[in-house]
Amino acid sequence: MNLFVVYILKSALNNKRYIGYTSDLISRFHSHNTLGTKGWTIKFRPWRVIYVEFFESKQEAMKREKFLKSGKGREWLKLSVKDY
Repeated sequence: MNLFVVYILKSALNNKRYIGYTSDLISRFHSHNTLGTKGWTIKFRPWRVIYVEFFESKQEAMKREKFLKSGKGREWLKLSVKDY
């Protein structure tokens, strides 16, 4: 069974945050930090993982990612994730 991960990255450069989901966190993290050549995340390297949640389906992960990017989700993160 393939698990999906919702993750939050925090930039060591300026404390920017990035929320995403993937089925391969290690490869995705490597891409954000070294492999990627375009996109928003390359501007704020290096990144570190500050939070992860695991899901059995892509749909569940997508739904959770969308929530965490919402106003209520950001409020939940401020109260629940120490380094957020």
